[in-house]
Amino acid sequence: MKLVGRWWTVGRGSSLASVAAAVWVALLYIAGVPAYVEVTSARQNDATLQKGNGAYQYWCATCHGRGPGHPGTVALTAKYKGALPGLLEERTDLTPQTVRFAVRRGTSIMPFFRKTEVSDADLDAIAQYLTRRAVPRAGQLNQP
Repeated sequence: MKLVGRWWTVGRGSSLASVAAAVWVALLYIAGVPAYVEVTSARQNDATLQKGNGAYQYWCATCHGRGPGHPGTVALTAKYKGALPGLLEERTDLTPQTVRFAVRRGTSIMPFFRKTEVSDADLDAIAQYLTRRAVPRAGQLNQP
């Protein structure tokens, strides 16, 4: 270690601050707190939720939006009679598989949507958006 300007250097010009930062990150990782991964995945998750919201508003909200005049919401409200919300955005029981199945196959009067209409990437984002509030039940894995 030697003093170069205002920085202590270790080895081939790396500053002591860089070494300390690397040690700190390593300690966090060993402790089970991968800070970079959590921040990165949180940012990716936010971006996916924003994309999912946009795709939902474009493809789904016409029928499944809030209030009267949205036939999907009206039909689900009548079907569940208060046991579950009719508004898909308020549901906590949806799984990504359920969302994908309903979109690709259709249900009752809801038409199916082809991959050329709703891409797989958009459908995955919609599924993540609609399941963001999901509460896993006993024995259920909430996997994408």
